[in-house]
Order: sequence, then structure tokens, then C-alpha cells
Amino acid sequence: MSLLEIEDLSVTFNGIRAGEQVRAVDNVNLYLEAGETLAVVGESGSGKTVTALSLLGLNPPEPVCAITGSLRLDDTELRALDGKQWRSVRGRRVAMVFQDPSAALNPLLTIGTQITDAVRAHERLTRGQARQRAVEALELARMPEPESRLRQYPHELSGGMRQRAAIALAIAARPQLLIADEPTTALDVAVQGEIMAMLRSLCADLGMGLILITHDLGVVAEQADRVAVMYAGRIVESGPAPLVLKRPRMPYTQALLAATPRLDAAARSRLVAIEGQPPRLRDQARGCSFAPRCPLAVNDCTTSVPALAVFDEGHAAACLFADAPVELVAPSAQAATTPFEPAVAPTEGAPSPLVEFDCVDLRYPVRSGALRRTTGHVHAVQEVSLRVEAGQTLALVGESGSGKTSLTKLLLRLERPSGGTVRYDGIDVTRPGPADLRRLQKEVQVVFQNPYASLDPRLTVRQVLAEPLHVHGLPAGEDILSSLLRDVGLDSFALDRFPSAFSGGQRQRIAIARALALRPRLIVCDEAVSALDVSVQAQVLNLLADLQAEHGMAYLFITHDLAVVRSVAHRIAVMRNGQILEQGTADEIYAHPSHEYTRELLAKAPGQRDSPAASRPFSDGVPPAPATPASQNKERSPLWRR
Repeated sequence: MSLLEIEDLSVTFNGIRAGEQVRAVDNVNLYLEAGETLAVVGESGSGKTVTALSLLGLNPPEPVCAITGSLRLDDTELRALDGKQWRSVRGRRVAMVFQDPSAALNPLLTIGTQITDAVRAHERLTRGQARQRAVEALELARMPEPESRLRQYPHELSGGMRQRAAIALAIAARPQLLIADEPTTALDVAVQGEIMAMLRSLCADLGMGLILITHDLGVVAEQADRVAVMYAGRIVESGPAPLVLKRPRMPYTQALLAATPRLDAAARSRLVAIEGQPPRLRDQARGCSFAPRCPLAVNDCTTSVPALAVFDEGHAAACLFADAPVELVAPSAQAATTPFEPAVAPTEGAPSPLVEFDCVDLRYPVRSGALRRTTGHVHAVQEVSLRVEAGQTLALVGESGSGKTSLTKLLLRLERPSGGTVRYDGIDVTRPGPADLRRLQKEVQVVFQNPYASLDPRLTVRQVLAEPLHVHGLPAGEDILSSLLRDVGLDSFALDRFPSAFSGGQRQRIAIARALALRPRLIVCDEAVSALDVSVQAQVLNLLADLQAEHGMAYLFITHDLAVVRSVAHRIAVMRNGQILEQGTADEIYAHPSHEYTRELLAKAPGQRDSPAASRPFSDGVPPAPATPASQNKERSPLWRR
């Protein structure tokens, strides 16, 4: 018997009006063996997370949500469990790493308290033993200075470090089945590879099964044993990972692969996006759900739903053309090689850049004792000097906790610099006049890393998009708001819904649409596309590049995805421990990186990890905390070695 067997699972959400139903999951069949990794991929809203929540009993109760089918974990039928039995299963037998670590971690409790409480809820351990288990879990998640992190609260950690803490919380009780919902979205390439290697090691050592929900096909290719591709709530292709990724039989799978940014692609070239938009799940299609977007669709595709047919070596696909021996979808050669031409000529060496950081410092006080006296400082940013030219993109890359977001907060006036100056188009952003401040608020927009926190849950999407337009006295009609949603791959039906009705990737699209509403001169993109699946990511990146070419818009692009950087950046700055280690044109950085850390980042990128450098930890071990002197940084062995 397999560790997990899902048979004919269907999940239907009932609306307020009679007869209004959304079939989020439709007759899904999956299995998972002990020690195996199953990757579930697909666009946002395809039913991946709803399927995972069913395994934890976290979907809404009836009559809001109706679930049919079978969910068997070992010899236990999960659908037959009551509330008390579910509490003994969650965390101990089935655990989950959620996509948003800020929502998964309790802001009122320290990291140590949350992990030790989770362990002691399922095992008879003393406080000391539980604390040691928490330290071990944080070490496995490659958390710098794990013992000191036990005393910190989630808001004191960066986005990537919060994700590591969430992973440690999930694996601390050593579950049989771990569900990881986009676990590497907020992680840089260095930690990403080691976290996935650690999870695979746990699968082998503990016989744990891993369901990996992700849109990163590079991670899937390197880590997954089998792949299941979902579209509109159905499994449309499944099988061994090498077969599915190298010889896909479903046009949708081939389109996802074609839309994936690649390190070996031409610099600043248009990505291959999937035409059209996913179907509305409340409107059940009579035939294949992908037919309206498929270049091979025929009449038979719209009249009947193709069955999931099994071919060689367990490779199955639901398509009338699945047995075709030729490639079904060929990426557009023109789209893959056409460079973006900026509307504003490059201003290399110009005296007045759009944004200028001049020897900027940012220090946070470290307080301790009953009187909360300042006993030290965290050097988040140290003497950073950067320029963002009008009409160009500066990509800021580096590990989580390196100071990238802290630097952008200075530009957005969310923090005051401890030293140096920050200027926007000649305006000192720390002391703007009333007119300059209003200009800054209109011309500089931001897309935050976490769409769950950046969208007001009390406002509808219509209100979210119209708010900046109303503030600046601009029209906010139905056609304008609908156009903004179409630009990011959403339908106008989303206008009257609340953010809670959308998946993480869909929320990020709404946040991007809000930033584009005012057509600003500069957009700060803090991991703006990391939560998006590859098809929507390609649409959004192409849109951003088109706006840059048409209006001369500039971007300060913070990301850990080096393939995305190659497709959008004119210049790159590599940051670590609050300092700029290297900066230059994108072609220079990729062709001839001068700093060892930059070379290691490129070696550890997905698709490059077969190199000897990718299998080694960074030359100086676990990155130290910014407040830790370099002399105290202890070299660590790879985290999968105990």
C-alpha cells in the first residue's frame, strides 16, 4: 500500500446564490510512496492548494464546501476523522509549509515557543529536550545563529528567514507526510537548493513523503521523482519527472516549459507567454478546459473531456493529441529572441540619475535588559552607493537578510537613513516639501513581496485599484479598472471580490495592477513575480518591459531568481550583509563575474546545480547575522550532514 492514495477527489464550493458552485478540484487521483517526492505544478487557481488543504482537513465545512472521494494515509481514511482525531494527525503525521510564512507564524509568540509547543503537543519531551529539537530543526533549515533566533519574534526576521522558520516548525515533529506549498518562493538560490536537498534527505532518512506544490520548474526538474500537472482543477498530465519535463505530451505542459525564464536565453528578450487566461471554475467547460488557449484545439476538444490515458512508464496525459510523436507546442522564435527597446536612451554616466543612493547607512538598535537599553546595532545597510537610470532596470540580488529590502525602504521613506543621502530626480527623499512629497507618492510605486499583507482584506479589488486613482484625482471607471486586471491576466469579474477569495499568485497580480494604475516613473519590485506561476510571470514581465519601452518607466527589481534577472535587467548589483559586493551591466555580471560570491550564486541557480561549485556550501559557511563580526562567523558543514 502507498503512503498516500487520493481517489476521485472533488472539492466544490457553494456560493451564496442557489445553484452557484465552483468546482475547485475535479476527480483528482494521486498516489505517493514513502520517501518519494511528488511535485504538483500549474497556474494559480488550478486547485493545487485546495487539494493539499483537503489532506489536512482545513477546507471549510459543509454546506460551504462539499468534498467527495477518498483520502487514505497508510491505513487511515482521513475523510472519516472527527475534530479530535484531526488534531492528532496535523503536525505529527501530516504537516504543511504554507506559502505565506507571515500568516503561518504567530506574531505574538517567539519562534522558539512556537516550535517547542508544536513538538510537545505530539511527543512527551521536557522543555529542554523540546528546545534542543527546535534548535536542530532551525539548523536543518539553515537558519543563521539558530539559538538566538529562538528568542525572536516573526516580525524581527526577513521574509526568507521567516520561511526558514516555517519550514523548521513543520519538520520539527518529523511527520510522515510533508506538504510544501511554494516553500522556496521567498528563498534565494543558495538556500533554495540546500533546503530542497535537506527535505529530500529527510524523505530518505525518515521514510517521509513530500508533496511539493510549486511553479518553479527548475526545482521540479532537480528534486521531484514524479510530476502531476493541474489545470482548472484537473490532472492533465502526470508521470516520472524526466519524462514529463523532457517529453511532455500535453500542450499545456509544453507551454509552461516554454514560458520558463532560462539563464542561457538571450539577455532582455521577450518571454513566451501563454495566450488567454485560465477558465472561470464556476463556468464548467463541456470539453477540455485548455481548449480556448490551445493552438491545436479542434471541435472534438470542446465537446468531450479527454480521459487521462497512460502511455509508456506510467506517463499519462489528458489530450486527444497525447500520442503525437512530434512536439505539440513550439515556442515562438521571434518572441524568444526579440529584445526590448527602451523608449529612453541609456544614460550611462549622466550627471542626474533618476534615483541615487550616496554612501547610505541604516542601523537598527539592539535593545536588551529590563530597561531596554541599546547594547549594539544591526548594520542592515553599510555605505551603499547605487544609481537607477531613467528608463532602465537595476536588479538587486543577494541572499535573504542581505539588506535588499531595507535599502528600498529608505527610498520609500519607510525608514530614515543613519547616514548618507537618497535622492529621487534631485529630491532629497528624507526632507521633501509638500509638492515634492505628492510627486513622490505618485511617481514612485512599490510591489511588496507578501501580497497577503499588502492588500487590505476589508476592501474589494475594485476599491483596492481605485484608491490611488481617487487620491490623485484621476478617473477610475469600470473600463480603466478592467484594463488593469487584463494587463495582469485577470478577468473583470474579480473587481467585486475580496482578496481572501484569491490564491497567493492571483493576489500578487492584483498588487501589481495597483502599482501600475498611476503609470509611475519608478516601480520598486520587491520579489514582485516570485509568487507567480511561470505563465503569468512571463505575461507580467513582458508587460513591465513593454511599459518601460513605451513610457520610459524605471524599475528597482529585487529578486533571487537569476533567470528572471537576465530577462529584465540592464544593470545588476550583488548585495550581501548590507554591502554591495559587485555591480555592473547584466552582460558583464553574467559573462565575467569578478566576485567569488557572485560566481557561487550563478553556480547554484536552478539548471546549473550539476557543477561542482553548486554542491558546496558558500565559501564562508552560513551567512552571519548583520550584527555579527566576520571573525565570529563559524564555518558550517552542509546541512544535510548530521
